[in-house]
Formats: sequence, structure tokens, C-alpha cells
Amino acid sequence: MTTKRLVYTALMTAMIAVLGFVPAIPLPVMPVPIVLQNIGIFLAAILLGRKYGTLSVIVLLLLVATGLPLLSGGRGGIGVFAGPSAGFLFMYPVITYLIGLVRDLYFNKMNFVVLLGTTIVFGVLLLDIVGTIIMGWITHLPISKSVMLSFVFMPGDLLKAIIASLIGNTMLNHSQFKQLMK
Repeated sequence: MTTKRLVYTALMTAMIAVLGFVPAIPLPVMPVPIVLQNIGIFLAAILLGRKYGTLSVIVLLLLVATGLPLLSGGRGGIGVFAGPSAGFLFMYPVITYLIGLVRDLYFNKMNFVVLLGTTIVFGVLLLDIVGTIIMGWITHLPISKSVMLSFVFMPGDLLKAIIASLIGNTMLNHSQFKQLMK
């Protein structure tokens, strides 16, 4: 790992952590709030790719596990990995890797449609469905009800996917940014 890659990874981790300071929107129907940190997770994958994007998310989760209140609402500590948000947290590195993999495969011919489609499939559908199923398992909800609850997150997560894809597409198609990322 070069110093440049280390700095990019640390900056992305910091950006995701800063997004955690935006207050969460609690939902009356479920114990997991709507958070803005998903945009940072999506951007980590889009901008840094599978290896360094995933590493930045893992570093963030390790910092959270040590007790730093970096998740939305000032949450932190090992307990969040056993709570209702655990499924979402464990899926963060997985979706970062999957979105980053597609980004790496199409790096030289990246466009908004590819980014948005990838982010919707992995970052919205996979994250929300698996995250709510694990939330349901932890809170003893039936799987069918958990899957139905995942639809509560999807409109906001679609908006986050659009924002991340717009930012990512703009940056990835900028000649100076491409030079930085090589």
C-alpha cells in the first residue's frame, strides 16, 4: 500500500465518520433509523474501488467497535454489532466490495447508469433486504415482516444512491481525478 492510497483510505474513513454526525431519523415502525452514512459507504466503493473502499469501511467499523461514537446518533461500541443495526453494519464491507468490484471492472468506461444500477442492486436492495432480515432475526420478527420493513428504507436509499452515483460519475470521469487514482 502506497502512502497515497493510505491517505485516500483514511480520508474516506473520516468522511464516512463525519456523515455519522448528521442526526439519524428514527422510525416508529422499526428500531433502525435512517442514516446518511450510506452515501459515504457508496462513495468509498465508487471512488476507491473494492480494495481500498472496503478497507476504509472496515477501519470505520473497527473504530466503532473500540467505542468511538462514529455512527449516526453518536452510537459506538461493540454492542452496536449485536443490536438491530448489526445486519446493516456487517453488510457495509460486503456492499462496498461488490460496488467497488464493478467500479474496478468498468473503471475506464464508467458512466452514471452503470454506477447507479450497481449501487441500487448492491447498496439499496441487498443492503436493505439482508439488513432488515438480520434486524428481524435479532428482534424476533418474522422474515416476511422484515422484508416488508425493508421497503421503508428504499425511497431514501434510492435518493442516496442517486447522489453518490452523480458525485462518483463526475469525479471518475474527471481527467485529474483519474490521474490521482492510477
